[in-house]
Amino acid sequence: MRYDVIVIGGGAAGLMCAATAGQRGRRVLVIEHANRVGKKILMSGGGRCNFTNLEVGARNYLSANPHFCKSALARYTPAHFIGLVERHGIAWHEKELGQLFCDESSKQIVRLLLDECAAAAVQIAVNCSVEQVERGADGFRLRTSALGELSCGSLVVASGGLSIPSLGASGYGYQLARQFGHTVLPTRAGLVPLTLSGAPLDDFAPLAGIALPVETRANGQAFRAGLLFTHRGLSGPAILQISSYWQPKDELRVDWLPNLDALDYLSEQQHTHPNAELRTALAGVLPSRFAQRLCERWLPSRPLKQFRAQELKELAARLHDWPIVASGTEGYRTAEVTLGGVDTHELSSATMESRKVPGLHFVGEVVDVTGWLGGYNFQWAWASGHAAGEVV
Repeated sequence: MRYDVIVIGGGAAGLMCAATAGQRGRRVLVIEHANRVGKKILMSGGGRCNFTNLEVGARNYLSANPHFCKSALARYTPAHFIGLVERHGIAWHEKELGQLFCDESSKQIVRLLLDECAAAAVQIAVNCSVEQVERGADGFRLRTSALGELSCGSLVVASGGLSIPSLGASGYGYQLARQFGHTVLPTRAGLVPLTLSGAPLDDFAPLAGIALPVETRANGQAFRAGLLFTHRGLSGPAILQISSYWQPKDELRVDWLPNLDALDYLSEQQHTHPNAELRTALAGVLPSRFAQRLCERWLPSRPLKQFRAQELKELAARLHDWPIVASGTEGYRTAEVTLGGVDTHELSSATMESRKVPGLHFVGEVVDVTGWLGGYNFQWAWASGHAAGEVV
C-alpha cells in the first residue's frame, strides 16, 4: 500500500505530525508497535497530563545544539496548543510555575489527538512493528508485521526514547537513524530519581517519605522545588530537574532552607528562645524528623545560647550549601525522558528533515532535545511534530 506519509510511533509528536499532515490533504498512516497509542500521555501528570507550560523558551531545553529548538517552538507555541485544547472543550488549570494540566484526565488529550487524526482521515495501526526500512527512488519501502509491505514519499520517525520500557519504549528510532547515516549522541536517563549507597543511604534512608522544599544545584544549574526522601535515595521535582544536569561523580549541593535566611532565623531564635535546643529551632522550619536526623548525624544540638556568633554563621552556611554524594539514578525504568539522541546538527530546524536523506524526518524525544519537568517535553512534541507535519 502506498501513502504520502508514514509516521513511526503513535505518541505525542507522532500523532501531532500525522494530524497536521492529514489536514493538508496528505494520505497518512501512523504505525504503533504497542497495543494502543499515547501510553506515555495517559500516565503523565499523575493522570492529568501536564500538556504544556506558559513559559517555554530554549533555556528550558538541553541539547548539544541549544539553538535548534527555537524555530519550531516559535512557530507552534503554548498558545496554539491551548487553543486546540479549548476547541475540544477540555477544561484546564495552571498548577504552578506555568504548568498546565487537564482538570479531568489525560485521556482527553489522547482523545483530542485521535479526533484530530480522524478528522484528517489519518489511518492508525497498532500492534504493528516495522521490521525493515529501505530507501528507493520514489521514497521509502517498509516491511511491517501486521500490514506487510508499505511505501511512502515521506517517513517520520517519532518512536521516542528509552524511557519507561514498560510502556513499550525501545531504541528503534536510534537504530533507524544510524541505518541512514545519522549520528546518535550518547543517551542517558533524564528527569529521574537519584540513588544513594553506602553511608549516604544509611544517613538518609530513615527519612523515607519526608518531603520538603529545597534548592538543588549541579554544574551551574539550580532548581527550587520539592525533594522527597525515598528508601533508595532522593526524588521529587527538585531532584528530577537537577538529574538531567548531574552525572555520577559530579558535585550535588542542596539548600535545605531556600526561602529563608538561616542565619537571621537562628540568630532571632537564639535571642527569643535562648534555652531551646538547635533541633527544636530547626523543627520550626524543617520537618521535625528531618531536623532531628540532622542533629543526630551532623549538627551539634545544644541550647542556642551556647552557640557563638561564628558557629551560628557556619551552621547557617552549611544548611544553605549541603553536599550530597549520589551514586547514580534509577535509570530508564522510571525516567521521564531520554537525554541525547539524533544529532540535531544533521536536521533542519525548520522542518525536522534529515540533511542526509531527503524525505526522512525525526520528531519528539528521539531527537537530541530534552525539556525540563513541567510540560516542556510535551510542547517540544507538539512543536516538532507540527513543524514536520507542515511539510511532509
